[in-house]
This record gives sequence, C-alpha cells and structure tokens, in this order.
Amino acid sequence: MKKDNSTQKLISLVDIDDPETIFHEVEIILHSIDPSFSIKEISHVFQDIIRLFEGNYPGFQACNTEYHDLRHTMEVFLATARLIHGAFVDGKLLSEKMINIDIISALMHDTGYNQTLDDTSGTGAKYTNDHILRSIDFCNHYFAGHPSFANEWKSFGDILLCTGFTERINEIRFLNQEVETAGKILGTADLLGQMADRLYLEKLLFLYYEFKEAGIAGYENEYDLLSKTLQFYHVTLNRMEYDLGSVYKHMKLHFRVRWGIDSDLYIESINNNIEYLKQVIRHEEYTSLLRRGGIVERIKMRGLQA
Repeated sequence: MKKDNSTQKLISLVDIDDPETIFHEVEIILHSIDPSFSIKEISHVFQDIIRLFEGNYPGFQACNTEYHDLRHTMEVFLATARLIHGAFVDGKLLSEKMINIDIISALMHDTGYNQTLDDTSGTGAKYTNDHILRSIDFCNHYFAGHPSFANEWKSFGDILLCTGFTERINEIRFLNQEVETAGKILGTADLLGQMADRLYLEKLLFLYYEFKEAGIAGYENEYDLLSKTLQFYHVTLNRMEYDLGSVYKHMKLHFRVRWGIDSDLYIESINNNIEYLKQVIRHEEYTSLLRRGGIVERIKMRGLQA
C-alpha cells in the first residue's frame, strides 16, 4: 500500500514547535479574513500563555503535563484559526470580537492544568477531571476589568466547555448562534489538533500517566490506552459530525484557499495515525514502533512503564 504523506504535508506548512511562526501564520489567516483585523488582544494573550507554560507568569509554575503541553495549545490555536477561516470561505461569518474570543479561548483552553506556586503535590494532571472549570476561572480572572472582555465571561465559559469530551453540547445554553458556532469550532480544533499531531501515538503514553495520576479508571496500562484509542477514534468522528455540528468540514476550504491543497490534511493525518496504531497494537514489542520525539526513551529512563 502506498504510504500517504498527508502528515508530512501538514507539518511542513507550519513549524508546530515554533510558537512565533505559528502566531505569524494565525496573523496571516486573520488578515486574509479582514485586512484591518486587529491582532493586538490575541498577541497580548499569546505572550502571556507562553510565559505561563514556561513558568514566567506571576503565581504559577511551568507546565508539567506532557500530553497537555504548550505544543498541544499551539496546535489548537492554529487549528481554531484555520477552521474560522474555512468557515469564512464557506460564508459562515463571525464578528471580529467573536473571532478574538474564540482564538483567545483556544489559547486559554488548558490553563487549568497549570499549578500555582504553592501547589507542590503531584503534577497538573491531577486536575484532569476539572481542568476546564479551572481554565474558565483563569480566563475570568485574566479579563477582570478588561474594557472589551470583562463582560464576556458567559461566552468564554460556554466556548471552553465545548472542549470537554463528555460535555453534552446540546445542553449548553449558548447566548446566541455565533457563540455556539465558536464553541463548536474550538471543540473540533481541540480534537483535530491533538489527533493529527505526528507525535500523537507517542504522546498517548504520556496521556496514560496523566489519567493515572487523575484517578481516571478504565486503562490498565499504556498498551490498554493505545488499544482503546481505536474506539475513541470512532467516537471522535461521531462527535465531530453530530455534537460539534460538522464544522470540521470547513478545514478543507482553508487548505484549498490558503495553500492550494484540495484536501483536509487534518482528517487524512488522523487516519494515517490510526492505521499505524493498528500495526502498533498488533506488535509484541509495540513501543519499538513508537520512535518519534524520544518519548518512549524518556518514559523508560524514569522507570514509569507498566
């Protein structure tokens, strides 16, 4: 079978390990929607989120969750902007203010994993079950008294709730259709960003240990989580199609207009990951097939593997 190079195409467009390059790409995308779009607020939040994850934000430690890390936040940040652009191409418009709220929400969506300086037990993974509410709280405190966003706590909160995988989207009472669309875009971008990552399968090993620290039952070991990811994949496709309103379909329009590529590189990359995962879980020495990022070696050096 001919190997699909969609994943290589996706990572070659923008360096996901370079936040400044990602920010520049988001700026290009937003100015393609509206040349007069003001990037000022997004830029300010972007710099503060970098500081937060790196341990330079007042009152907080550096990020110590290795699945829900800065790389993941950057993936979601970029995927959100791309979906907003694809929706624009498709005639589904968001106001400049709502675009700001949605993209800022992408930057804020996993701040709930970050520990304060006086929180010295374990890692931020212990907050897995309530990290979204913590992220909403961080966002509300961040924008307290802000001239544009102080009164948008309801919009921010509902949009951030859409990243909860078990959240019942149809039970969220959105303020209006625009907020609902923004929430579904972020919820979709969160799934696309992580599952299309070329390190997705390796990083699932980190996710197992985050779940373990959080006391999330249902996974006996790393291999068990990898195996159950096949089911998660099918549930994810169903969630994006129905619960999240099929907004993922806008992504193909983004790639067509921005890059002249007539395909959805996210979906294709996810499918590539899943096909390779099927090989991994059939292999007796399954970690030998997970070679990227030095992740397996890092876990072995810590003596974590079950």
